[in-house]
Amino acid sequence: MSHSITKRRLAAVVASALAAASAVTAVALTGPAAQAGPKTPTLRSEAPRDLEVGSAVWGQRELIGYDRKHPTEFQRILGAEFGSLTPENDMKWAELHPEPGVYDFSGADAVVAFAKANGQEVRGHTLLWHSQNPQWVTDASAGWTCQEARDVLEEHVRTVVGRYAGEIYEWDVANEIFQDDWDAGGVRLRTEANPFLKACAEDPVALIGDVFRWAHEADPAAALFLNDYNAEGVNTKTNAYYDLATELLADGVPLHGMGAQAHLSLQYEFDESVTENFERFADLGLQVAVTEADVRMPLGDDGEPTAEQITLQTERYRKLLDACLDVPSCSSFTVWGFDDARSWVPGVFPEGYATIMTGEYVKKPAYHTLLDGLRDATPGTGPRTPPVPAR
Repeated sequence: MSHSITKRRLAAVVASALAAASAVTAVALTGPAAQAGPKTPTLRSEAPRDLEVGSAVWGQRELIGYDRKHPTEFQRILGAEFGSLTPENDMKWAELHPEPGVYDFSGADAVVAFAKANGQEVRGHTLLWHSQNPQWVTDASAGWTCQEARDVLEEHVRTVVGRYAGEIYEWDVANEIFQDDWDAGGVRLRTEANPFLKACAEDPVALIGDVFRWAHEADPAAALFLNDYNAEGVNTKTNAYYDLATELLADGVPLHGMGAQAHLSLQYEFDESVTENFERFADLGLQVAVTEADVRMPLGDDGEPTAEQITLQTERYRKLLDACLDVPSCSSFTVWGFDDARSWVPGVFPEGYATIMTGEYVKKPAYHTLLDGLRDATPGTGPRTPPVPAR
């Protein structure tokens, strides 16, 4: 089936068009005096119809107890600016599956409920990853056979994907499964760090393929992605992903997309081959996506960026968006949180100022360049120009 637009997304487009038509009719009936002033453009309102613009959000911290009539300022912005949400942590193993046979869906349910209330889509994140696993997985995996690892993973995938079937439009199924050039052993599958791949190290590709099959059987409508950092341009790691994708597709695995996280830092040069990389995965018949974008930087003693850093950050956000807009198969563009107060960056790196708004929700130049890029990409509320070809 084609995954360029799901039935849910098509229904949302139709509903939006009907709502717009109703608004026009109401204006015609009530006259100019009753017309409200023009609404402030948002990333969501300016996004092409065939591209979801999203943000990560930690539902357990920000969305539990959401009251649609009395939203917090954060919730109001989240609903207004973005058409897609990614649970930042709520669908990772440690949060979702803390004990054998025990699931805590409260955070993930809060994200899905908020998305429903605000007419948004949800990206699932993530099913197979070497990090943020609960202690019981770490302890048990030391003695797992491959079959035992498969059984645990299959039960998790079918339970989680099945619970949200019809409510998730894209899933990051396999996350960060390749090492980097700078890791011991170079670019190769993480058969040491990932407990499931380690247990099935004799044939890890077979396990990866089955994770996609289990997810697809649990929700045939969801587009299923590989996802990683340092996966923006053409490099050793993305070459390995390209070879893996080719192998999986040849084996009939329901793989539908390749996601580039795009966690960037101004300490490193920008890879200018993003469009080229996206195009080669699109040529395989896959969707591509920018899944976790932010652009961090080292800050001075005052905690503030320089004017030059702000300019560079703005340019890099725009280059990421343009690469997505230029490739018709790019289905979503997601920032990893929209405000600095909730950014993961300072807790992990000695850097900051990574998002598109300050902690007080002041829109940075990076925000405005994304808004301008989205506006330039589409006439009115139509699809990108030229239209996305059917597959």
